[in-house]
Amino acid sequence: MMLAMTLLEIAPAVSVGVCLLGVFGIVLARRSPNVREAVSLITAGVNFVLVLWMYCQFQDGKEIGSTLVEIVPGLSLGFRVDALGILFGLIASSLWIVNTLYSIGYMRAHDEHKQTRFFSCFAIAIAACMGAAFSSSLFSLFAFYELLTICTYPLVIHAETETAKAGAKRYVTYLLGASTLFLLPALFLIWYAGGDNPTMAFAEGGLLASSTASHGLLGLAFVLSVIGLAKCGMMPFHSWLPAAMVAPTPVSALLHAVAVVKMGVFGVSRIVLHVFGIDLLEDIGIHQFLVWGACFTIVTASLVALVQDNLKRRLAYSTISQLSYVLLGLGMLVPAAGMAGVLHIGVHAFSKITLFFAAGAIYVALHKTKVSELDGIGRRMPITMTAFTIGALSMIGLPPAAGVVSKWFLVQGAADGAWYGVLAVLVVSALLNAAYFLPIVWRAFFKPTPPGEDDGYKEAPLLCVVALSITAAATIALFFLPDIFADLARAAVGGGS
Repeated sequence: MMLAMTLLEIAPAVSVGVCLLGVFGIVLARRSPNVREAVSLITAGVNFVLVLWMYCQFQDGKEIGSTLVEIVPGLSLGFRVDALGILFGLIASSLWIVNTLYSIGYMRAHDEHKQTRFFSCFAIAIAACMGAAFSSSLFSLFAFYELLTICTYPLVIHAETETAKAGAKRYVTYLLGASTLFLLPALFLIWYAGGDNPTMAFAEGGLLASSTASHGLLGLAFVLSVIGLAKCGMMPFHSWLPAAMVAPTPVSALLHAVAVVKMGVFGVSRIVLHVFGIDLLEDIGIHQFLVWGACFTIVTASLVALVQDNLKRRLAYSTISQLSYVLLGLGMLVPAAGMAGVLHIGVHAFSKITLFFAAGAIYVALHKTKVSELDGIGRRMPITMTAFTIGALSMIGLPPAAGVVSKWFLVQGAADGAWYGVLAVLVVSALLNAAYFLPIVWRAFFKPTPPGEDDGYKEAPLLCVVALSITAAATIALFFLPDIFADLARAAVGGGS
């Protein structure tokens, strides 16, 4: 019994520690690529099993986590597992395994330099995700949020070309700048709004639910928090994201599906649900900022995606648009919409990583990067382009892909809350998604291969194909079996813990 209690208390910290321990193994095995990559896979697998164990314990109603250190009364560094955190933890830990498989195939096919640095920074990034997922306070979340920015910088600058250096500079400048100028002041305002007994600890219903601070101060703190969490990609604080596409495709997949942008929308989810709370936001009325900012981003980013010929940049602007579905669902303050927003974190993760895996596979196999170059590619790379089609259907919101599930609940929530303008935006968004995704599918499968090009079968290396097949299959599976993510999303919004 004592051992079980101890494991429950330290399990989240162990998850972070396992990822960091993997870094040492990766570095020690740097002269043996096979061993180094085996260490990466084993570390990812062990971490996923641990997160899965925490999920099972959480489902049994057990309290998981503990305070590591209290800096001053009310300000502590610690961990606690709840529905929102375990959802994020399951997504990041499971996709790390698949992304590692893909990365091995991709990095070897390109004979990339500094692969040890690549896999090490990857492991640190997942450690930051685990720490953020299970943080028990806003202070802890902020610490891991900043760690993620710093440890992904070497991944973005990986190619070390002038273009890579410029993209990485914009990446780190935007994210650290937003944190310093907006998020950090927001934390001070939230601390001050706590009155005589300030705290940063997350609470069901919001840690500021009983605050007596003025609505003006609380509204300012909320706006600064959302802007400061620039990883969520809301316009106009988004240009770091397409700039980071200079990174290798496995890094793009990490940024867009597993870690960075998910950390952004996860952070906003924490701010809405466990810092301010639904009731307080409704009283202040500041949720309108989140709703209409998200609507603007959804439509504008989709319009920009329409004119992008570079495939990764088109996917990048699609990510900017899709992330705002999460913000929109949370901002409407309607249970079905909030549940849809949190659910979309998982749905988007599996769908978008499939799309980026496919883009990288096309580059590895055929060295094509532009949409205009993809005529007939579906006959040469049928597995890759079938997976791409599944991911695209999910982004549009068409069965049998998982995107239709979260978008259906989002429409239901908008209808329940009489957000008729939002309903119009959702319809326009679906049409725009179709307009920039379906032509790619049409080109791939129904247009002839350009004269003079070899039209023989040529898929990417096996590990790349295996990885994108797994995530495509998962995207379909989540359409038929969405219950795990849906139940956690519903508990997160409805106060389940």
